[in-house]
Amino acid sequence: MTCRRDPFRGPAYALALLFALSGCGSGEPELTPLEQAQLSLDNGDGLGAEIALRKLLEQGVPPEQLAAYIGQAELLQGQFAEARRWLGEGRFSESSRGYGFHMLGRLEMAEGDLAAAGRAFDRAFASIPDSADLWVDVARLRFRGGEQAQAIEASKRAVELGPENPAALQLRAQLVRDADGLRASLPWFEAALEHNPDNIELLGEYAATLGDLGRAQDMLATVRRMAEIDDRYPRILYLQSVLAARAGKFDLARTLLQRVEPMLRQTPAVLVLSGIVDMENGNYESAAQAFDRLVTMQPDNSRARHLLARSVALGLNEAELAHRFTDLAQRSSASPWLRILLARAYEADEEREKAAALLDRAAEPKANGLHALPGHTPLSVAEMRDDDSGSNVLSLVRGRILAGQPAAAVREAEAFRKRFPGSADAMALAGDAYRANGDTERALGHYRGAASIRRTWPLVKRMAGAYRFAGRGREAAMLLERHFAGDPGNAEAAGELARIAMASGHWPRAAMLLDHALDHGGERDPSLWALRAIAARQLGDDELAYDAAVFAYALQPMSRETTALLTQLLAEYGEDEAAVAFADKLRLMAR
Repeated sequence: MTCRRDPFRGPAYALALLFALSGCGSGEPELTPLEQAQLSLDNGDGLGAEIALRKLLEQGVPPEQLAAYIGQAELLQGQFAEARRWLGEGRFSESSRGYGFHMLGRLEMAEGDLAAAGRAFDRAFASIPDSADLWVDVARLRFRGGEQAQAIEASKRAVELGPENPAALQLRAQLVRDADGLRASLPWFEAALEHNPDNIELLGEYAATLGDLGRAQDMLATVRRMAEIDDRYPRILYLQSVLAARAGKFDLARTLLQRVEPMLRQTPAVLVLSGIVDMENGNYESAAQAFDRLVTMQPDNSRARHLLARSVALGLNEAELAHRFTDLAQRSSASPWLRILLARAYEADEEREKAAALLDRAAEPKANGLHALPGHTPLSVAEMRDDDSGSNVLSLVRGRILAGQPAAAVREAEAFRKRFPGSADAMALAGDAYRANGDTERALGHYRGAASIRRTWPLVKRMAGAYRFAGRGREAAMLLERHFAGDPGNAEAAGELARIAMASGHWPRAAMLLDHALDHGGERDPSLWALRAIAARQLGDDELAYDAAVFAYALQPMSRETTALLTQLLAEYGEDEAAVAFADKLRLMAR
């Protein structure tokens, strides 16, 4: 009889001794307890792995030979105290030492002690410096610790060491999605799935990316594949509800969301979807509660605040709307939409003077300059705090900019950036401070650094504004084109590119981009409808030009821009009486 000598199905540093202590047999081979354990660990089945490993302990295998693997099994089950019993003292055999400290680092990360995780990973590197899985976890640790640029480099190293490693490929896909857009990440997700087609978490990320790109059929096929693998996986119901909502089936979307497990319902993505579905179903109070929780979690999320304002307004709760959003509507960065919404609330309460003042401000042309976004901590409070956390530094720097202290803002932002040199947030904040201080070139340098890590739309808008201010309009246009290519569902980006096309006289392209923007969430933006009217007029479509101008005016009747446009078109189309009436209104507005 000959003992089986199959390669160990996992880390290269497993002991041959473990195989020798496993059973040998004749006839059809069966998995040994160790092989069963490794297969279970690879599949994320901590309980199955633990059962197999306990059998080896019963056969007399020394605990230090198995400690790393039992610790991983306990970690997979969420039994952190038991995992620490096996991993915490570092009593590993020579051949499993690197793997053991790797698992200890994972445990420390799970419990939030990033410094301890770093020390454990350093000890793991002494034994297994070329482990792709270890480099993946190091990248995740660096990203969580604010060292995002270093995380990207670690992820590249992981792929170099494991070009077919699904975890390394998935991490690269996620980081590429942040930096280069949705479309650029697809080849990375697909490469990861090629080597691990049944990884349900990976499939979920891929499905969400497909959905954000508007590829509903491909997303549906991926979600169905997930259900075939494990129909109890919690994220499936959320993804199915996303598909239902995008198809306009909001009752079905609500039914699916009600079946999502309670913990998942409190995540930002589910709260956004839940609020939108409730609004579409007329449950405005429930929608407001969802958006209120989201704003509490993400106080600087302007989209969440707008959704909250809309849900409160639809619920006809004018007093609540005025209470919550009056200060926000007075800020220079406030949107015309929010001011109009609040003005209507004042009108409903017969506070016409307040309403008129807000309508006047809403009708002002949009400025393309930089607006400082106030934090939710006053400058005086931020200055008094002995707190160098990111949120307090953010409030401090924004407060300095608003208070007309740009040089002080630069000092605070630079100190923060030097503490976290790889942080995209720190780079972007430094860019804002230098921009406020008049150093546009240095601001752009920091913005580019931040965008190479995480290219968000708010950052792209600030970069484009800085390029224009520096007289580099072509670079601004290229930046917007690149962002739109990676995020084709972005209505604002499409609108900005349409304005550039109009300035160059490219009217067919402008019309196409404006139609795209209006079809992807911009249908309530009066400026987009006004631009569409102008483009239609240039292309000889008089009927569309008139209809679009009327719709723009209906959305913002106190805007001189929409009123003047409609007046001009009425005159051109022979509607003299109406044109005279609107011309009189324009003269009154000018006074």
